[in-house]
Amino acid sequence: MLVKTPNFIRVFFPSIIWRKENSKKNIWLTFDDGPSEESTPFILKTLKEEQIKATFFLVGEQIRQHPRLVQDIIKEGHVVGNHSYSHQNGWTSNNTTYLKDVEKCQALMPENTLFRPPYGKISRTQIKCLKKKYQIILWDVLSWDFSTNITPQKIKKNVLANTTEGSIIVFHNNQKSLKNLSPILKEIIQKLKRKGFLFSSTW
Repeated sequence: MLVKTPNFIRVFFPSIIWRKENSKKNIWLTFDDGPSEESTPFILKTLKEEQIKATFFLVGEQIRQHPRLVQDIIKEGHVVGNHSYSHQNGWTSNNTTYLKDVEKCQALMPENTLFRPPYGKISRTQIKCLKKKYQIILWDVLSWDFSTNITPQKIKKNVLANTTEGSIIVFHNNQKSLKNLSPILKEIIQKLKRKGFLFSSTW
């Protein structure tokens, strides 16, 4: 179970943002796959209670189903980004189809400049095309909150043990991850605060 993205992978794909170098102990919380009726209200409530901002990478199909939740995310001062329209795997998708899918989502958030490929899977050709318009954001800490073979305590340990200055942490904003995330998200944030980390949503 790979939690921390290895340096050699980051070097191999220099056009992708894996982490953000800074001198202020800033870190970035990100949530993929929403909006979701089950998980988004919980995440927003937790972030509001802890007075921090995050970035939500949203799926176009979900945006169409839950436009009010998108407005709630924006109203709370969080950042939204493009996570494709139908959550396609870039490694197994035709490039033309994949790029059209990204733009279909972009039409729902035309001012956006951020893109995160679903599953973290994207080809060199797709990167070359998309980097002209977007900052392509991946991560250096994968919480594994989506796994059915993990405990909430292990997720918490994954995040706390691997987060360093500049880390981009990925959680998931869907029903499957909610069971794992709901007992620990607040505690993770509080423990990261105690370590002196600051939470940014500025890219």
